[in-house]
Amino acid sequence: MQTQFTPEQLATPEIREANSILRACVHCGFCTATCPTYVLTGDERDSPRGRIYLIKDMLESGGDAASEVARHVDRCLSCLGCMTTCPSGVDYMHLVDHARTRIEDTYRRPWVERALRALIAHVLPHPARFRRILALARLARPVAPLLPGRLRAMLELAPERREPASAPAAVTPARGLRRQRVALLAGCVQPTLAPRIGAATRSLLSRHGCEVVIPDDAGCCGALPHHMGRNGESLAHVRANIAAWWREIEGEGLDAIVVDASGCGAMVKDYGHLLRDDPEWADRAARVSELARDVTEFAAGLELMNPSRGPGLAIAYHGACSLRHGQKIDAAPRLLLAAAGFEVREPADAHLCCGSAGTYNILQPHLADQLGARKSASLDALGADAIATGNIGCLIQIGRVGATPVVHTVELLDWATGGPRPTGLPLVDKI
Repeated sequence: MQTQFTPEQLATPEIREANSILRACVHCGFCTATCPTYVLTGDERDSPRGRIYLIKDMLESGGDAASEVARHVDRCLSCLGCMTTCPSGVDYMHLVDHARTRIEDTYRRPWVERALRALIAHVLPHPARFRRILALARLARPVAPLLPGRLRAMLELAPERREPASAPAAVTPARGLRRQRVALLAGCVQPTLAPRIGAATRSLLSRHGCEVVIPDDAGCCGALPHHMGRNGESLAHVRANIAAWWREIEGEGLDAIVVDASGCGAMVKDYGHLLRDDPEWADRAARVSELARDVTEFAAGLELMNPSRGPGLAIAYHGACSLRHGQKIDAAPRLLLAAAGFEVREPADAHLCCGSAGTYNILQPHLADQLGARKSASLDALGADAIATGNIGCLIQIGRVGATPVVHTVELLDWATGGPRPTGLPLVDKI
């Protein structure tokens, strides 16, 4: 693709990167076949290729973002299926990141939209605030059908009851000989909605000789504000996490930073890129990204024990986009589940997003609902006993629509190697 940036524009790092990304695109259109929004709408502007043209025109003009650009970039899930498909290696992820920041900085949204986005950024990354909002949301669930689309979507995502939980210990010691020492990302939404996932991760890792630490001051990965173009707020979370983990790295050391929410893992692995031009943080950010591992990626190197429970359950595996396309981890979770004694099944549309995508199912509920219904139907059709996925957003999105119970992959691996049975599974093993 030809570009026409001025020398003055190319003097800025953001435009230089965008220019390089844009010039890699050859207009082939392979990306359209794997773009969930284009599959739904058939609108070229809702495809990666169409968005690339809109972003190019916006950046070259140097002016404020137009409403058309904002509308179609907002509809992008950042599922990154296009990057898996693209034969030219177009770095669409970082291009759309630039676009979102430009839109946030120069486009004035309607006040309701601004208020909703500010609420999300102010509440979701902060567990204490999120817990208070959830308590109110549970009280308001009966009136959800009477509310406008986005408010209704927010209430419907709130669980009917809160899982019992206590604050995890700062250190979970290894059982037996300590072989490795790892940090676990505390996160924000997941420990509030499903604390059992973090408990399963700590149990699995501890059982296999890992000391697990959760440092103070490490929390939200920054992805939620990042994908809304709120760059300053996102980088504040990023730097706080790096500082907290760096104290551990310089202290007793870390063999890995384990993340059990794949959307967060994709973000942490990008810290090095996000802070590459910051002389104070670049080296530490790069080191943190090098250490980051999805829990299944890390577990694949642990030689998991198998107590031969032989659960014999059929598991429909949903590969979260942030894991499959963002982190390029596809086989490891399925192989781990199969080795643990589960029959693993996968839907024909495994490459398509479920519609969760961070805050997407709040900000774009109409499209998200269509994608969620489509994905849930394809998974239910497999006739499995349960669905496994590696991301909290997918777990909630699929679970609220489909008929099959949904659990995190790590819950099944923990159970198969000696941990508690995940809730919602059939009570009789098929052996």
